[in-house]
Parts: sequence; structure tokens; C-alpha cells
Amino acid sequence: MDPTNRPFRSLLYIPGSKTRALEKAQTLATDGIIFDLEDAVAVDMKADARTYVADALRDLDYGNRALMVRVNGFETDWCMDDLNVIMDASPEAILLPKVNSGADVKKLEAILDDHPKCKNTAIWAMMESPLSILNAQDIASASKRMKGMVLGSNDLIKDLFAKHTQDREALITSMGMCLLAARAYGLVCVDGVHNAFRDQDGLRISCMQGRNIGFDGKSLIHPDQLYVANDIYRPSKGEIDLAKRQMAAFEEAEASGKGIAVLDGQIVENLHIVSARALLAKAEAIAASEN
Repeated sequence: MDPTNRPFRSLLYIPGSKTRALEKAQTLATDGIIFDLEDAVAVDMKADARTYVADALRDLDYGNRALMVRVNGFETDWCMDDLNVIMDASPEAILLPKVNSGADVKKLEAILDDHPKCKNTAIWAMMESPLSILNAQDIASASKRMKGMVLGSNDLIKDLFAKHTQDREALITSMGMCLLAARAYGLVCVDGVHNAFRDQDGLRISCMQGRNIGFDGKSLIHPDQLYVANDIYRPSKGEIDLAKRQMAAFEEAEASGKGIAVLDGQIVENLHIVSARALLAKAEAIAASEN
């Protein structure tokens, strides 16, 4: 699977302290897994959780799912212990919480650079504070290891003294700034969680909003949320058909020496072909991951 087309429709948080959940995640229909050592793990389970996750990375088969470990932040007493254990398991990616500037990313980069088993380990950043949003460009451009951003909507709402509403009005500016920085530097950008995991209608509205804005997918807190996120962020049959027809019209115009391609009364330009190719590649990658 081409990593540039890899689907990130769903990123499911799995508590690192729950061994049964770590095992069950091998069979879940999620595009990616966030093994959580931070918020989902009680203090007295921190040490066990990092060991459980490291063992899972070594011993369990998660197929083509994207795998990342959210360690505790640098401001805590647990971060370096988390990293020391997890790095020995050659993690695909580290999701760093409480990222406030590019300096936090560079600090993690230096630690990974010094570990022989982390040559290819990527860095993802939790964007969960007003300062992180204001420094989104600095964070996105801080390291060649940077591959993605995850919106930390709950912490943002708290720090903004805002309210949770269905339209997420308080988060629109943060969502846009995070997405702009990610797109400017070729990063994946994943939307924040929907807290009411039994609220399928609300989740669908939230996913549709995120997709319409431009996010690649949704971070999730419960397996029951997977179907909706995967469904909303999947290219539709109509979109796939249009992309194929745009490419055919463009290729026909080029072959006949015409300067302009027209489809359904609308001009088809190269920018449409770039988008069409990306959409079809994503659709093919999703189909491959589900087989």
C-alpha cells in the first residue's frame, strides 16, 4: 500500500492497560490504532501499560492498520519511561501529547534519532491547546519525521472556556488552522473525538463536518463508532464515478489535441485530475485494506 494514499478514516484509541482490548484490536475494522498510555491509563497502571503495549507491538498481528503510541507528555514523570520501553519495540509512530511548539517535536526527534530501533519511527502531534494551534505551522514543519496531527478537541474546549455544541462552533478556527498547517507540509490531519459514543446521529454530523472541511478521518473512543467514521470518510460511488469520468474526459481531450476538456457542461482542468487521482488511489487503498 502506498503510504501517501493510506486511509486514516478511523483512528481508535485503545487503553494500553487493557490487554483484552489490545488483542481484540487485531480484528476491528479501524484504519489505525492509537495505543494510549496517557489519559486512558490510571497512574498505578502506567508501568504495566507501557509493557503491555510494547509486547503487543512485537507479538500481535495488526495487519495494515496504522499503529501509533500516545506516550505521556514531556511535562510528566512518565514520558521518558514510556519512550524507553516503547522505542525498543520499533514503533511505527509516536503520538506526542501537549505539543505547544516545534521545539517539543525537535526534542522527540532527537531522542528517536539516538535509538537504533527507531530509524523509521514517525512523529504525530496532538494539537490540543491554544498555543499549539497558534504554532501549528512551526509544529508541522519541525521535523522530517512529522507525519500527522490529531485534534485534541476536549482539551481545546476546556482551555478556550468554550462549550460543547453539536455544530462545534468554538472549534472551527482551531480546526481550520490545524488543517491548513497539515496541508501546507503534506501531513495527515485527523479530527477530534465525539464523546457520546452511543450518539450515532451526532457522530455522523461531526464526521460529515470534518470531512467537508478537509480532515482525513476521525479519532474515536469506542469500536461502536467505527462504522460511521469509515462510512463517512469513504469516497462515495458517485465521487468515484465522477473522478473516473473526469480522467477519461481529460485524457480524450489531450489525445485529440484539444486544449480544454468538458464534462457535464463544466471545464475539467489539471487540478481536477490531481484530485481525481488522489481520490481513486484512496478508494483503492481502502478496498485493499478491507480484503
